[in-house]
Amino acid sequence: MVEDSSALAQPSSKKELFVAFTLLALQGFGGVLAVAQRVLCEQRRWLTREQFVEILAVAQVLPGPNVCNLALMIGDRFFGWRGAFAALAGMMALPLIIVLLLTALYAEYSMNPAVSGALRGMGAVSAGLIFGTGLKLVGALRTSPMQVPVCAALLVSAFASVALLRWPLVWIILALGVVACGYAWMRLKPRIAAPERP
Repeated sequence: MVEDSSALAQPSSKKELFVAFTLLALQGFGGVLAVAQRVLCEQRRWLTREQFVEILAVAQVLPGPNVCNLALMIGDRFFGWRGAFAALAGMMALPLIIVLLLTALYAEYSMNPAVSGALRGMGAVSAGLIFGTGLKLVGALRTSPMQVPVCAALLVSAFASVALLRWPLVWIILALGVVACGYAWMRLKPRIAAPERP
């Protein structure tokens, strides 16, 4: 089911955008992508799931951290370059201070077995959050021109290439990205050639 984009809300100011991304950043441990979809699509209703998946796809192929790219694009969507910088500042300012404080603490207590165990546990929690978000976003693929079976094949290919064969990630992204873009272009070509008439 495609979500109705006419019922979407919009941030009222760049300050609201800054605060929203600050709160979003403070909810993430090991990355906020798992939380971003829930906050931006379900709680604030600034984006549909389909829009979120499209922006996330672009964010992942650009250089730099995915979530920073995501913040920049969403901020720009609502308030241009000023919104982009407000969203990015919200994503980075307070977490930077927290990371610097935690780095100082880690340098002091890193050899403590309880600290090491806690960090390993947080890694498992982060992986679970990302996996759960991926499952939640699968529904958005139903309306994608790529179709679920093709997306699943690309997912399995990427996983096998990187995790099992240990091929370099950059070449996998380039190779599978070209295949995915070519397939999507072939599927969309008839729609572009014959636009819908009112």
